[in-house]
Amino acid sequence: MIADKSINLDTLYKVLFEDEKLELSEECIRKVEESFNFLQSFSSDKIIYGINTGFGPMAQYRIEDQSLIELQYNIIRSHSTGAGKPLPELYVKAAMIARLYTFLQGKSGVHVELVSLLSEFINRGISPFIPEHGSVGASGDLVQLAHIALTLIGEGEVFYQGKLRDAATVLRENGLKPFSMRIREGLSVTNGTSVMTGIGIVNLIYARKLLRWSVAASVMMNEIAASYDDFMAQALNEAKHHRGQQEIAAMMREWVSGSQCVLQRENELYNQVHKEKIFEHKVQPYYSLRCVPQILGPIYDELENAEEVLINEINSACDNPIVDPETQNIYHGGNFHGDYISFEMDKLKIAVTKLTMLCERQINYLFHDRINGILPPFVNLGVLGLNYGLQASQFTATSTTAECQTLSNPMYVHSIPNNNDNQDIVSMGTNSALLAKTVIENSYQVMAIQFMGMAQAVDYLKIQEKLSPKSRQVYDEIRSFFPVFTNDTPKYKEIEAMIAYLKKENK
Repeated sequence: MIADKSINLDTLYKVLFEDEKLELSEECIRKVEESFNFLQSFSSDKIIYGINTGFGPMAQYRIEDQSLIELQYNIIRSHSTGAGKPLPELYVKAAMIARLYTFLQGKSGVHVELVSLLSEFINRGISPFIPEHGSVGASGDLVQLAHIALTLIGEGEVFYQGKLRDAATVLRENGLKPFSMRIREGLSVTNGTSVMTGIGIVNLIYARKLLRWSVAASVMMNEIAASYDDFMAQALNEAKHHRGQQEIAAMMREWVSGSQCVLQRENELYNQVHKEKIFEHKVQPYYSLRCVPQILGPIYDELENAEEVLINEINSACDNPIVDPETQNIYHGGNFHGDYISFEMDKLKIAVTKLTMLCERQINYLFHDRINGILPPFVNLGVLGLNYGLQASQFTATSTTAECQTLSNPMYVHSIPNNNDNQDIVSMGTNSALLAKTVIENSYQVMAIQFMGMAQAVDYLKIQEKLSPKSRQVYDEIRSFFPVFTNDTPKYKEIEAMIAYLKKENK
């Protein structure tokens, strides 16, 4: 796949999840070389931050010519101070892609050798060891990006072929040379929003899958409940002028097509004479079943906005200073500031938490026999009192949802000045992205339990043949690895298998 100046979400998915390789276009190589050559000539007799000055609050100190290359190595080594568990390889790969595309804008003044080596890391599955903790989100992800840079100069550690290994050894095995500094590459690699953006991209991809599954689950829940289907009606949902609500309703109508489980209000209540004083079947179901377009609609809209912000960021030059051959100038500013990502990841995690809350309420409906009125407690297909069905699984779903609610407090407004107050207001964007990552992982755990419960409910009601074709396909796929059960057995491995299924499938 040719790596041009910009990348979209579909291409990112292919590179991240389908192992597509990136090949640098000639135009991109030309722009990188042009930027480097301009910086080399422009900087020869000028004071430019990070080239012949110190970094951050040390910028007031001039660096002598004989120490300029050492300066670039020093920022990498001194900033490799992360702590905590390593960032998973998928997220590291996304961060490296984000860094690559910053360089491909041709406004960083780096040597093309650095761009080529970074693309080799991406294509060969060489994943730098990056501890999760260390970034305040301005000047971008200094600490985490320094860990990437450390491996590019042949130091530090990388994950390669499933093992954590010495970076220098892995480079030699792959016939790759560590990068040698030219002018400002140390600063260029470490300065910017690429780690938070990479995490955000993966978050968005997984959140989109969650939304699609939530639509599917909500339809299946209404099939199980034999709900009236007019809450999905086009006329009803177009009466409210929100795109997300209308899109969710349309997705539900497409999913439910062909179902013999849902009821038509016209047939059941409008075109028949009813004299009973109390209606056995609910005239309107609970909100968690009936208000799905209104609840998931804002989440749909947020995911659309998150995509716009993340794609804008990944296709931007996010370091400092900006080297611009077109205007023949070098600009000092704050493109490394991660507020766009921080704010968006806070909104994303709130959206996913609300989705998880909907999922948890639907689980409660499914498991609560006095509420649904059609299923045994906890969809227990065994002997009541002797067997327990999915009773204890609800504890997991409830506690995990509660954790999501707590984690949804905003990070964006938790700036703490540091760096001798040079960084007096920061974004905390990487923290925000990591918290969103946790919320998304939690949501998959809750949703896994819901799909386990729905499969059991379908078997109890014996409605397999009445489900919509899409619902029946999901039911069959789930039953291929999660058989119907009556006796009590540990369920933790089944939950993990269900999570893997939900993450893999692209309904």
